[in-house]
Amino acid sequence: MNSQKQQIMEIEKEQYPDYIEKVIDLLVSKGQEPLRLDVYITNAIANATRNKVQQAIDTEQVTVNGTMRKGSYKIKPGDTIRCIFMRPPPLELLPENIPLEIVFEDDYLLVINKPSGLVVHPGFGNRYGTLVNAVLWHIGYREAIPLSDIEEDTEEEDLPEDAFIQAIMAKDDALRPGIVHRLDKDTSGLMVISKKAEITPELSKQFADRTVQREYMALAWGIVKEDHAIIENNLAPSPRNRKVYAITKQGGKYAKTEYWTRSRGRYASLLQIKLHTGRTHQIRVHFSSIHHPLIGDMSYGGDTLPHQVKFGNESKHSAMQCLDIMKHQALHARMLGFVHPITGKELLFIQGPPQDFIQIAHIAGLEIPNDICG
Repeated sequence: MNSQKQQIMEIEKEQYPDYIEKVIDLLVSKGQEPLRLDVYITNAIANATRNKVQQAIDTEQVTVNGTMRKGSYKIKPGDTIRCIFMRPPPLELLPENIPLEIVFEDDYLLVINKPSGLVVHPGFGNRYGTLVNAVLWHIGYREAIPLSDIEEDTEEEDLPEDAFIQAIMAKDDALRPGIVHRLDKDTSGLMVISKKAEITPELSKQFADRTVQREYMALAWGIVKEDHAIIENNLAPSPRNRKVYAITKQGGKYAKTEYWTRSRGRYASLLQIKLHTGRTHQIRVHFSSIHHPLIGDMSYGGDTLPHQVKFGNESKHSAMQCLDIMKHQALHARMLGFVHPITGKELLFIQGPPQDFIQIAHIAGLEIPNDICG
């Protein structure tokens, strides 16, 4: 295990600090009509949820006039209510000396090869050890940057991933030292980061206008028949689990993925993929939708041997070996091209896949052409 991944794993052990008490006292006004205690508290405290309030009541963290009461208790004018909520401590940005594999750097921006396992943005579940923490250190920050009391306004579990990140970013500009696009935690590959605030909007605009060149390499289960094809549809958070995405016929956001099948093995295919849009989990959802989930993808069916693929005894053994090695989706951002906001020069970078990707490709009998490795 390389030192960067090992450091990330060590930091992940410290992602969940001890919760702290937050005490809120409420005085029921004289004109207040009788109302259930749980409903009153939910209405009276900004951003409180019925579930959180009921949890506090059930764990005896709510008193009325110094006495424990059930949620069904009807409040009366003059009642004094004390609520104790257990909350994570406020977020802060801590610059951390996490090694970065830098592909290109000048005074204005840097391009890195992100390893799988490295989260881009901090959040309640990933307070430290993220790319943002590493970049802050790299560009010279040494003191922690407080992020106000965002916990008072946002509940992570009540929002899909994108919405939570957007909520944090809206609170504090310091959270994004030039992070203009993202890769999933377990996707490796090229990312560009601005070091100067004045060029961040221009880089962001290139992504929004879809003028950035982005290509990926992926290993998918099964033998993909098409040599070249395009997948187009709309994606939205799944109604069953808002942390994953699904194809939808109504609403959602348009997503377009173009791909070429570059090699076919015994039970898997090597894909070269071009993104025409950049939706969350787009590639992973699209290939799962055509019954070729990415090898190792725990969210979209790639972490088990798919029933639609025929395995002999020998190939089943080697396929299981692939899963033992690949503990995340086999997806790598191989190409990134954009225009430098200051010089106007067109920059193009190509980065070959990591060792575990190459290893399971070999086990599955796939050849990786030299032209897609750079």
